[in-house]
This record gives sequence, structure tokens and C-alpha cells, in this order.
Amino acid sequence: MQGMVPDSFALFPPGAGFEPWQLVTYAFLHGGFSHIFLNMLALYMFGGEIERLFGSRYYLGFYFASVVTAAITHLVITALMGSPPVPMVGASGGIYGLLLAYGMYFPYRRIMLLIPPIPMQARTFVIVFAVVELALGVMQTSAGVAHFAHLGGMLGGFLMIQYRRGRFPFGKK
Repeated sequence: MQGMVPDSFALFPPGAGFEPWQLVTYAFLHGGFSHIFLNMLALYMFGGEIERLFGSRYYLGFYFASVVTAAITHLVITALMGSPPVPMVGASGGIYGLLLAYGMYFPYRRIMLLIPPIPMQARTFVIVFAVVELALGVMQTSAGVAHFAHLGGMLGGFLMIQYRRGRFPFGKK
């Protein structure tokens, strides 16, 4: 397994270091104990209800669509911004897709932040996380964190929800 490395993302010429399976395998690698712990905590908190809502098969497709969209978003934005190539690892893109689904399907559920202990509705929680990720990504303040991959995971999750609902850009069912 390999992490995603932006400077190796070249389909032409073949053999430039990019392999298509890297769009998924990077999500199985993590940067340390706290990284995997926080991802698994979020998966535990939000994943079960989304899986019960979607069913196991659609849930799996939803999660991997979020992971792949996160990888592609990271690669494209990194190239456009001219950021230094840093390997991307972790399941955070998939987790952010699940977080978006939780906020869209259970918008009024109360979530308690750990630090600081502030209760808020799920939709507010999701919006705050998205805005913080966008701000940190644009300002490039957290070196080594793929903020646009997190937003890409949300984008992938949103597109899968739109597909499930039969809405734009997928048309009516």
C-alpha cells in the first residue's frame, strides 16, 4: 500500500509513479495512533446510523466514493495551488463524507464537542467543520494536513446523497 503523493499523479507518461489503486489504498494508512484513533472514533460515532439508514452495500459504496473523491480533490487542488508534494494518508476523506451524511439526514441531533464542551446541532457541527477546513486549506496553516481532501470527502458524500435521492446532477428517479 502507498500513500497518495501529488507529484506522482501523472497518467501520462505511464509509470510516472502513480497507480490507480492508490486512490483507495491511502485510506488504509495512517500517520500515527492519534490519527487512526480519531478517525475510528468518528466512524463509531457517525457510521453506524448511516449504515443502518443506507444499508451495508450502499454504505460501502458511499464510503469509498468519499475516499476516492477526497484523493482526487487533494491531487487537483495541490497541483493548482503549487503546494509541495506531501504523501496523503488516512481515512479522513471517508469520515468527512459520513459526517456530511449525518448532518444532512439527522440535522437536529445534538452533538457535544469534546474540547471545548459545547453542544450543537449536527448540521451546525458539519458547517463549522467545513468552514474551518476551507479556511485552513486556503491559508495553508497546518502543514501535513490535507484539508482539501476532507472537503473532497464531503463533496463525494454529497454527490452520493444526490444520486441516492435522484437529484441534480443525476436527474430524477
